[in-house]
Amino acid sequence: MYYSSGNYEAFARPVKPEGVDRKSAYIIGSGLAALSAACFLVRDGQMKGSRIHILEKDPIPGGACDGYQYTDIGYVMRGGREMDNHFECMWDLFRSIPSIETEGISVLDEYYWLNKRDPNYSLCRATEKQGQDAHTDKKFGLSDKGAMEIMQLFFTPDEKLYNRRIDEFFDEEVLDSNFWLYWRTMFAFENWHSALEMKLYIRRFIHHVGGLPDFTALRFTRYNQYESMILPMIKYLESFGVVFHYDTQVLNVEFDCTADKKCARRITVSHSSRQENIDLTEDDLVFITNGGCVENSTYGSQTTPAAFTPEIREGGGWDMWRKIAAQDPSFGHPDKFCTSPEQSNWMSATVTTLDQKIIPYIKNICKRDPFSGGVVTGGIVTARDSSWLLSWTINRQPQFRNQPKNQLVIWLYGLFSDKTGDFIKKSMRDCTGIEICEEWLYHIGVPESDIHDLATHSARTVPVMMPYITAFFMPREKGDRPAVVPEKAINFAFLGQFAETERDTIFTTEYSIRTGMEAVYTLLNIDRGVPEVWGSTFDIRDLLNATVALRDGKKITDMKLTAPQKLALKAALHKIQDTDIEKLLKEYNVI
Repeated sequence: MYYSSGNYEAFARPVKPEGVDRKSAYIIGSGLAALSAACFLVRDGQMKGSRIHILEKDPIPGGACDGYQYTDIGYVMRGGREMDNHFECMWDLFRSIPSIETEGISVLDEYYWLNKRDPNYSLCRATEKQGQDAHTDKKFGLSDKGAMEIMQLFFTPDEKLYNRRIDEFFDEEVLDSNFWLYWRTMFAFENWHSALEMKLYIRRFIHHVGGLPDFTALRFTRYNQYESMILPMIKYLESFGVVFHYDTQVLNVEFDCTADKKCARRITVSHSSRQENIDLTEDDLVFITNGGCVENSTYGSQTTPAAFTPEIREGGGWDMWRKIAAQDPSFGHPDKFCTSPEQSNWMSATVTTLDQKIIPYIKNICKRDPFSGGVVTGGIVTARDSSWLLSWTINRQPQFRNQPKNQLVIWLYGLFSDKTGDFIKKSMRDCTGIEICEEWLYHIGVPESDIHDLATHSARTVPVMMPYITAFFMPREKGDRPAVVPEKAINFAFLGQFAETERDTIFTTEYSIRTGMEAVYTLLNIDRGVPEVWGSTFDIRDLLNATVALRDGKKITDMKLTAPQKLALKAALHKIQDTDIEKLLKEYNVI
């Protein structure tokens, strides 16, 4: 496997890999990474679909990319996905997946046209004082010292960030700024999360820093992530005869590890309360989704809270990874991620409106008609003074194909599930759907006398507790996540958010799809380049843009400098006078 850039290899079709007709594949899990691996096996590996088996412990596919209407509690989305125009592996895949909405076009075509016609942007990023605009006004609000703290983290070598927390590098100059409000609510970072992941995120999305305050950097699908992304992949794979095994728990994968090679030899599964073994040869490829950010998720309802049950269960992703990791040091260290659920949990809730009574309060904040079919909030709106740090979003409606035209589906989440609410004097994790809706209605400006009635009769709310939703942000070091294909592995690979790949960032659709692509290309030795991570962190134009944007447009000559620093800057500017460097700095408003 090798990386490439440009369009020379992007449009090329690889030759059929040698020996693929005698190989089979067993894919553990059916999340985005697993389904991507299956798609790459079919498209680029040219493996027969009947030789590809997807083993899924749940009755439906999709993993964390869900969106489902339960007959008893209503619509549920545990999370949402924000996309970037430089998700190179994702768009490489979706150009080949047919749309299930419009005949004759791809999912990429559908997505591209939609976001060209209806570009995303927010008209209100944050509120305070019960629904009033917080007037962040697209400003980051960073002091010179805060901007320098971010720059210093950007240039710190990875090795010096191992097992370090964000708040070891940022103080109140950053943590009390609009920048941190935007950042932690958009990406779900907490102050105690990994400084390494923070640095990787800044580098990965440096080209979008200027678009963070109003979400012009983002793009979204037409419907929820399950119907817009997962279902087209399922239909594509089924058309090739890929075999899905639902309600099938993988309990363990056994390996034979010697000095020369590492080989998966047996998969132990449980299906219909019966345990079975799948014996493997070197021609049987195994793709392992290890860990899981939505493991141990629980659902509440209008009248019941979602229970917090972080105990590791046999047959779950964490239990399986622990058993695998015990067999070889190169298979990672799951306990680095799954032993601090109080630091890796947050809660979401899906609110469905049942009449028009809540709609005026939504319109007052998003300043758009939520029934227009176009962009509504344009990303999350954060209640800045919420003790839960509550954020909510309304994507294009309807969010579900079968959603009634007079209903809205709203997604909200709170980063601090253990804190007491501002209107409901209970922690978020102890609240029913009605109570979570009441807290949200309070923060969007509904009069207190009307809140209970609207939450009870004008909305249906389903809370979800996710103990490990940000487990991948826990402080870590090299080796805690296994490489996609560990050294000397001959017939297996790791997939998803807890596998290690170069330069990309977890908690993104691109990361999942990239691990699937790298795994397939490596094990089948496919002679076509995997698109490298977009190189904006090495593009001086993007670096200059971000530098000026982070300082809210202020030039470097506006910085508060000591007398020696002023002299040094003056000398440097003199040296570049009448050069292309001076022209470049002026073009990007640095000077």
